[in-house]
Amino acid sequence: MNIIIVGTAYPLRGGIAHYNALLAEHLSQRHAVSTVTFKRQYPTILFPGKTQDEIGGRSHARPAPQLLDSVNPFNWIAVARTIRRQSPDLVIFKYWLPFFGPCFGTVAKLVKRKSSTKVLFICDNVIPHERRFGDVAFTKYAFRQVDYFIVQSDTVERDLQKRFPGATYRKVPHPVYENFGDPIPKQRARQALGIATKNVLLYFGYVRRYKGLLVLIDAMRALVDRSGDNADILLLIVGEFYDDESKYRSRVKELHLERHIRFVSEYVQNEKVATYFSAADVVVLPYLSATQSGIAQIAFHFDKPVIATNVGGLAEVVDNGRTGFIVPAQDSRALAAAIDIFFAEQKGEEFSRRVKEEKKKYSWDHLVQAIEELVAES
Repeated sequence: MNIIIVGTAYPLRGGIAHYNALLAEHLSQRHAVSTVTFKRQYPTILFPGKTQDEIGGRSHARPAPQLLDSVNPFNWIAVARTIRRQSPDLVIFKYWLPFFGPCFGTVAKLVKRKSSTKVLFICDNVIPHERRFGDVAFTKYAFRQVDYFIVQSDTVERDLQKRFPGATYRKVPHPVYENFGDPIPKQRARQALGIATKNVLLYFGYVRRYKGLLVLIDAMRALVDRSGDNADILLLIVGEFYDDESKYRSRVKELHLERHIRFVSEYVQNEKVATYFSAADVVVLPYLSATQSGIAQIAFHFDKPVIATNVGGLAEVVDNGRTGFIVPAQDSRALAAAIDIFFAEQKGEEFSRRVKEEKKKYSWDHLVQAIEELVAES
């Protein structure tokens, strides 16, 4: 097949860019694949981060042509014409935010007009948990142009079935991110970061309110209370803040946790990701709400157990008591208890061994096969 992927891609940054790069790499083993990305993904006024570009970091992906403007309808027509000239059999969009519904829907509609081209959406969400005005209308508009869907969790599958009962789709688990290099020895990673602490937790990724970091900070206070202020435990908070950073730092100061929590409040370049994950004993996802999280798939790539809350599809990825623990959301005491058991019972090696086996089912080959089957059956 001749396949074109439309969406976030290098030189833009972030998890979706990484996902699309890996998808293109694995599809290209059997198909002709090209990618089109944004020249303007978000208007500056709507973007909460510092930059939308992958600055100063390496990427194994080649830069994609930056053609698409998310807010310019005339541009959507021009990009659709450019794609049509390449006569693709399939156009793939990674769909995560209804903001892009008008753009993606219009491009898809124009590409399909009087052609045999099919359109596939890989859905992180149908309607996201952070609701905004226009979400339903924008999603309906976009989804009317779609021939096939890929969903990656039970939560998204149920939402798709409820809102679009006739949709043709496959459910495939979110593949493991494998673009950050191999794990490195834990002690070497800790030396690189200047960590001498025995027990290390990692919170990684953009900090947004729904990701529940304040709950994890409160859980750290409970953990320190159990062992005293000399507790040999450290939480690494690594990622750019898309929320008010000062309230998190104030909470740490209020709870007198400065010795036990370290902030690295920046977007981490690709080549540095391995160091943070390799230094950690366990990755913690204290989310208040979610559909799924790519952070769990990064953790599994580095053979790290995950302690997560029971929201969205997180419990589908983390096998409770085998590859990590699942705890109730918004419950700092339950979260603290799970972390305490993890270290007290020395679960790290056992869980990591099971992660190595479990992650085999999170293969990019499974996703490629599902895409091929959807197209073949039409």
